[in-house]
Amino acid sequence: MSIFTRITNLFSKKHATQRVGIALRQNTLSVCSTPKQDDETVVGEVVFKEQTIIDNDNCAAIEAIQQQCYLTGQVYLVLNEQQSQVVQVDKPNLSEAEILGALKWQIKDLVTIPPDNMVLDYYDAPMMMAGKEKINVVCAPLAELKKLVQTVHQHELNIERITTQEFAFANLVPIKNEAVLLVCQQPDEEIVIIIVKQGKLYFNRRLRGFAQLASKTEEELSFGVVDSLSLEIQRSTDYFERQLKQAPIKEIQVLLPIKLEGFFARKLSENTNVPVTLLPLPSPYHEQREFAVALGASLHRSDDDQTEASSEVQDAG
Repeated sequence: MSIFTRITNLFSKKHATQRVGIALRQNTLSVCSTPKQDDETVVGEVVFKEQTIIDNDNCAAIEAIQQQCYLTGQVYLVLNEQQSQVVQVDKPNLSEAEILGALKWQIKDLVTIPPDNMVLDYYDAPMMMAGKEKINVVCAPLAELKKLVQTVHQHELNIERITTQEFAFANLVPIKNEAVLLVCQQPDEEIVIIIVKQGKLYFNRRLRGFAQLASKTEEELSFGVVDSLSLEIQRSTDYFERQLKQAPIKEIQVLLPIKLEGFFARKLSENTNVPVTLLPLPSPYHEQREFAVALGASLHRSDDDQTEASSEVQDAG
């Protein structure tokens, strides 16, 4: 029995009252712990906290945060960009039960993780113009995930879901028929562009060169940064509208953990043909924008639409 199957079996044995989002970044771990939304009778403690990661030891950072806060409940773990890789491939003509086993060999030359240390899952990609059915494969190193899982389970915590920041950001968007393009960032991380429609992730792109956005002045943002990002947004919308044959994007929302977020959104709106607004976070957590990924992960929806778009790691191979 794989470790991830064992974890799944443990879920039903404990009735956790807290949702704990843990987002791993390059140098920092961010945590949010909130009462379960589906149990209005429960009043729990709300925790938002960061912990520095020293020498890339994510497990030690989790231990440190647990010693300070003594968290309990269901954990929604978000891997950072270095811990997960995403590739798009043709969907194998196999049964659902056989696909996961075959995918690691199909993508082995497309990722840097060897098949014998690979854990993966996939979600359906929108139908391409030629009608070829494709899937997006999310993979991560199994050995590292096992250490994280074992660290979490030493305490009164159960891992409910392992995901990526793209899905955590997408969880923050209410389900609606119209597509929305998100420009999102975690503190000191790179920007991601996401297109969400009907609760599903239709497009995501990880950019480079924007990690130090918080240190930029208004002048630096106005000349160069906004123009560069506007070009990437245009490329993304062109792909969405022309290649995927989707209706034009009519809304752009921004979630950047920087002091000049509002200014940035206004300058970005000057370069686009659609309204640009700040992505609102759920009340009463609307001011915790630097914890958006941890919060978004903990707000995981249980409805079928969101489950279909999930990048949960289910099989350890």
